[in-house]
This record gives sequence, structure tokens and C-alpha cells, in this order.
Amino acid sequence: MDNLYNTSSTLVLPGFNLSAESVAPVFLFASLSYMVILFCNLILILTIVLNKSLHQPMHLILLNLPINDLIGSTAIFPYVIKEILTNSRTMQYSACVIQAFFIHIYAAGSVFILTAMAYDRYIAICNPLKYYTVMSNNHIMRVITVMWICIIVLIGVLFVLLLRLPRCRSAITSPFCDNPSLLTLVCANTTINNIYGLFTVALTQVMANGVIVFTYLQILVACFRSKRSDTKAKALQTCATHLTVFLLLECLGLFSIISYRLQNISPHLSRFMGLSTLMFPPTLNPIIYGLKTKEIREKVVYFFKRKILPS
Repeated sequence: MDNLYNTSSTLVLPGFNLSAESVAPVFLFASLSYMVILFCNLILILTIVLNKSLHQPMHLILLNLPINDLIGSTAIFPYVIKEILTNSRTMQYSACVIQAFFIHIYAAGSVFILTAMAYDRYIAICNPLKYYTVMSNNHIMRVITVMWICIIVLIGVLFVLLLRLPRCRSAITSPFCDNPSLLTLVCANTTINNIYGLFTVALTQVMANGVIVFTYLQILVACFRSKRSDTKAKALQTCATHLTVFLLLECLGLFSIISYRLQNISPHLSRFMGLSTLMFPPTLNPIIYGLKTKEIREKVVYFFKRKILPS
């Protein structure tokens, strides 16, 4: 009964329940994972920003992906590392809301950015002669600006609806903060929040999957019509890489959403899948796009040879 009327600014999280022997290896793994994410994404950002030859439509859209990945990983990893070391299991409500906000920005941003990248590949492969006319720098900047405005507005409204409700609990079942876990602290009618949350998920999923399906069907048709085997192979490789990243994000994200509505799912599995959404894509994206994109790969090698390992 005390918990039902607890309005403390300090929240209680379940923690990871690590044994004394596993603290050191888990801390090392989490720290190394975060350093790899920071290193790979910062290298990709610097490579694109510092090389004018990479200021092309495809690379300008791609630039948003490591920025978004850094937002998501930075929202969760410092807290996870701190919790592993201290086992405090507490968090300030304001910090929890901020963490949840940026995690949702990351989730929505990943979907929007990958959708914009699919649109770019569609124009490049299906209308190559009109590519630089259609995908001008002004048009790209408009696409990026509208994309981020939509992300911020959608997530901003989600949290405005959350913060208007009275809070009377302090125990969170999730190992990190997000909108569903924060709603469990509310002792008021959350129908509007639930409807808007489902609307947001449905809107982004229908839009993203609709664009992905349409663009990739058109790309496949254009590839099979092409008589140049090298062009066909390059296009299919690019699309397969992009589709793999998108499907990975979709599977992890949808599992996390569904897990909140399943009562008999293992809490350890739910926590692992939730953290995987914030760990695997930010780690794999810069490696996949950096190594698979010839221009970026060459610039990264040149950067290390000239700046990091001078002769």
C-alpha cells in the first residue's frame, strides 16, 4: 500500500542481479561494447564530415545513422555501466524520463533514417539519370529536416501526454526507462497514452514497411531488367545489406514492444532483447556501411594512414 501512494523522485529498477564473480566480466563487456560503438560511429561521422568528396546525397543521409546510434547508446550504456559497478538499482525520475525520451528518439530515428536511405537507393537505381537532379543538396536537407521534425514531434507528444498524468508508484519492472515502463508508475486513466502510443508505432511501421516494400520491389524489377551484370550485382548487394539492417532492427524492436504485453515471457530474455536493440544496431551499422561502401572505406583507410599511422 505504501508503494501505491509513493511520489518519491527516486525510482527503483530491478537491476541485473549479477553474482560477485560476474560483475568484472560483464562490466568489461559493457564498457568495451560502448567504446566500440563510440569509436566506430565517430570515425564514420568524421570521415563523412571532413571529406568534401563524400558530401553526396547518399552519404549525407547516412550521416544521420551514426548520430542517431550515438544518441541511443549514450542514453543507456553509461547507466548500465554505473548500475553494474554500484548495483544501486535507483534512478531519479527526471533522469529516467530523459533516458526514455532519447531511447524513443533513437528507435523512431532508426526507422525514419533507414526509410530515407531506401528512398535514396530507389532513385539511384531506378532513375540513375535523374538522380542528382532529384536528390539535390537542397532536397536532401529538406528530407533530413522534415524527418527529424517528425521524429521529435511524435516522441515529444508521447512524453507530453505521459508527464501530464499523476504518478503514484516508484517501482519499474524494466532494467531501463521507456514509455511503457513509465506508464506503469501512473495511477490514472492511460487510454489516451495507449492509443497514441499504438498509433505512433502503427504509423511508423506502416510508413516504413510500405516504403521499403515498394522501393525494393521496384529495385528488384530494375535489376532483373538490367543487362549489365556488374550493376545488377552491386545494386543487389547494397539492397541486401540495407534490408538486413532494417530487418534486424524491426525484429528486435517488435519483440521489445510485444514483450510488454506477454505475461509469461522470461524477464531475462526480455531484458536481453531490449538491450540488444540498443547494442547490436549501433555496433553493426558503422561497420556494415563503412566497410561495404567503397568511398567511405577508402577514406577511412586514408585517414588512418595519414593521421593515425604517419610514415
